[in-house]
Amino acid sequence: MPEGARRLAAIMFTDLVDFTALSQRYESLALSVLDEQRELLRPMFNNHGGREVKTIGDAFLVDFPSALNAVKCAYEIQKSTRELNNSLPEERRVLLRIGVHLGDIVESQGDISGDAVNVASRIESIADRGGVCLTRQVYDQVQNKFQLPLRSLGAKSLKNLRAPIEVFKMVMPWEEAMMEETVELDSRRVAVLPLKNMSPDPNDEYFADGMTEELITTLSGVRDLTVIARTSVMQYKNSPKRVLDVGRELKTGTVIEGSVRKAANKVRITVQMIDATTEGHLWAQNYDRQMDDIFAIQSEIAEKVATALKVRLIDSTKRRLEKRPTENTEAYMLYLKGRYYWNERTKPSIEKGIAYLRKALRADPNLALAYSDLADAYAVMADTGIMPTPEAQAKVREYATRALEIDPSLSQPHAALATIHESSFRWADAENEYKLAIKLNPNNATAHHWYALDLSFRRNENAIQEWRKAKELDPLSLIIGAAFGYFLVWIGHKEEGLQMLQSVIEINDGFAAGHGNLAYAYVLLGMYPDAAKEAEKILSLSTEASYAAIAAGSYAEAGLKEEAVAILNRLLKESDTRYIDPARIAMIYASLRDKDNALQWLEKAVSEKSGGIPYTRVFPAFRFLDDNPRFREISKRIGLG
Repeated sequence: MPEGARRLAAIMFTDLVDFTALSQRYESLALSVLDEQRELLRPMFNNHGGREVKTIGDAFLVDFPSALNAVKCAYEIQKSTRELNNSLPEERRVLLRIGVHLGDIVESQGDISGDAVNVASRIESIADRGGVCLTRQVYDQVQNKFQLPLRSLGAKSLKNLRAPIEVFKMVMPWEEAMMEETVELDSRRVAVLPLKNMSPDPNDEYFADGMTEELITTLSGVRDLTVIARTSVMQYKNSPKRVLDVGRELKTGTVIEGSVRKAANKVRITVQMIDATTEGHLWAQNYDRQMDDIFAIQSEIAEKVATALKVRLIDSTKRRLEKRPTENTEAYMLYLKGRYYWNERTKPSIEKGIAYLRKALRADPNLALAYSDLADAYAVMADTGIMPTPEAQAKVREYATRALEIDPSLSQPHAALATIHESSFRWADAENEYKLAIKLNPNNATAHHWYALDLSFRRNENAIQEWRKAKELDPLSLIIGAAFGYFLVWIGHKEEGLQMLQSVIEINDGFAAGHGNLAYAYVLLGMYPDAAKEAEKILSLSTEASYAAIAAGSYAEAGLKEEAVAILNRLLKESDTRYIDPARIAMIYASLRDKDNALQWLEKAVSEKSGGIPYTRVFPAFRFLDDNPRFREISKRIGLG
């Protein structure tokens, strides 16, 4: 290798625990332990293709040709060291910390340098005694090829490095499987738990949920806070879990909880802010106000949270927090009801939510939030095939545009507009809208999720970053977990993807989309009996055409063609009286390997700009058409060739 040339390498940094203190007490013993350590480790480096670059006191700097080699070597070192220690007196036992990183290095005169070396040395100090830490770069290379669990410790700020780096811990076999770890939680990562409904009327549940979501939205506007999205926190509604457990599961250092009591035109909101690590109360406050003061309460809570977490609010943020979405309390209540219902995401609930949102706009024609939610509701109807795409997208455009005319600072309407560009196959325009949505609100988990889907359709390598960001902001979201889990399997991360999909099912076994994506993940992996079982489960959960099509496709791929054809014939008959996305029909034909009918229905789907078209790029049924000239031409026409 030429002098001073760059190359990619896996860097290992090892360090003896408490060696300096031992040297100061018993120098001769310390030197003897050091010699034994070197004698033990050097053959292991060689066995895994490692090159010892140098020793730095009691530390080794070693480079490897691959991340997997380095990780396997690190485990062998700690395993062998542990076995040796069992036969040694305590004062002679060798305890090591090991850090592994993957990055560019520069070689000069037999030595290596560069940020990769610095990172490896920094994360070594984070490792447990007898443990191994590795970076995200290493994790992405080895996660499906290494037998031990790798548990995220979150993003760590390391000395002399500008950006935090996500660090993972290797969980050793001798550690307790469910060991409670003390992980430093970020206090500026905030979860607002569902406010309890203490109102005398149980029908006011929508108001408590609405206040929870509005408080999440308000706090999301504070730039230096990361706020967990509603779909994740709603998993804790009526949950008896301790704040300590919630903080650990959501990786949040701060939890906000409380209750809402609504009676006539008065409201009492009780809020308390809790340190998730200690369960200590940081502050608590009761608000007894008129309903007209509800926005002032939200703003005041946000400012108190920011002050308690030492977040400085700039003037523009203060103005945004103090901005009232409407002066009409009735309109706001109707908006909260509309949001409550359409977020249940069934056809009847979406239609009910839309009806309430329209009532809200009759009460206040300038309520931008209601227009924004209408745009989202129709975008979901188009994506799931509930409504013909052109008809739904016309509504999306109308309502999203109106929302932005009233309030240009809103984030979500831009994400809704992006879906229109996707249906017209204008991918660059869609990407610009997603980026603008995220710029306006970096905490917008939905925008990150939809953008991740967009990048996945286009097979863009940046998709994984957006998936991980969406998951970070909304860690318990069923739809994000189901979509991300399938994507991971699709790109070859089998174990992580299946684990994520199965965790979605564990949270809610009645979630049809989770079973649908799991079925297709099994198809990708050739696990056909499992796919057929999931198909049966899907049909027991939903009568929606999109899920029936996934079940049919799974049956066909599993060799159960009679079952698949029966569903296909039913959907073809129903398409005479109600809208069935032609891309879903094409998918079933593709699963049956009926090339001509699959292509015919795909052409129909493209001409109708159906919401299911982009999924042809990621669903397994269409793989057999990859070399078909007509299919390649269709892919080019939709900008995904």
